[in-house]
Amino acid sequence: MTAPALSVIIPAYNEADYLPRYLPTVTASLARWEETTGERGEVIVVDNASTDATAKVAADHGAQVVSEPVRSIGRVRNTGARAAAGRMLFFVDADVALPLEGITAAAASMTAGAVGGAIPPLYTPRRLGARMLCAYWDHHRARHGGAQGVTQFCTTDAFHAVHGYRPDLFMSEDMEFFARLTEHGRATGGPVAVLEDLRVRPSTRRYDAWSSLRMFWWQNPVIVRLGLSSPRLWRNWYTTTVR
Repeated sequence: MTAPALSVIIPAYNEADYLPRYLPTVTASLARWEETTGERGEVIVVDNASTDATAKVAADHGAQVVSEPVRSIGRVRNTGARAAAGRMLFFVDADVALPLEGITAAAASMTAGAVGGAIPPLYTPRRLGARMLCAYWDHHRARHGGAQGVTQFCTTDAFHAVHGYRPDLFMSEDMEFFARLTEHGRATGGPVAVLEDLRVRPSTRRYDAWSSLRMFWWQNPVIVRLGLSSPRLWRNWYTTTVR
């Protein structure tokens, strides 16, 4: 069997209830790309010290499962990249629904010369305050050329060239990674591709379960820029995620 050309990497902590809902959108998107190109892909779920059946559920849905015991989202993504065999890497969160053409479009952009890129998220929380907060961050992303980590992709060569995600950051590690990826692209003549014509749909579980005031506290520009490497500051964000 030929080696996979593209590796999908999914960090997962206690996602047993959500993987059956969202993982099929990933496998369907990967299957569409495989049908279009004749190449093969793989799905790697990185089980980040889950206390539920995340690993079993992922394996039952056909994913390769690797383990990362240290609770650090950057470290988890890096662990997935080390296990990956593809020349292209596609990172997506465990509670994100991919459009059918998502992986095909991402791979096509890298084949055409992009070092990587992202598919922007479309959040649809129930409360107005949460929707306004999401709109602010989408505007900030578009204005400053960033990309949230719910769905990012890059060539394996580019990933190694920028040394992956910073494992010491507990928030904004995705934006920091994308900034370095963008600089690498400028230096090497390969652009980053933000696929604005597509949207992924993340779960709004935290926005719907937490008050708008609580979400604003954790996601306002001041707090986001303070103590990014402090596990103590961000412990509630990591340990009280709605499951």
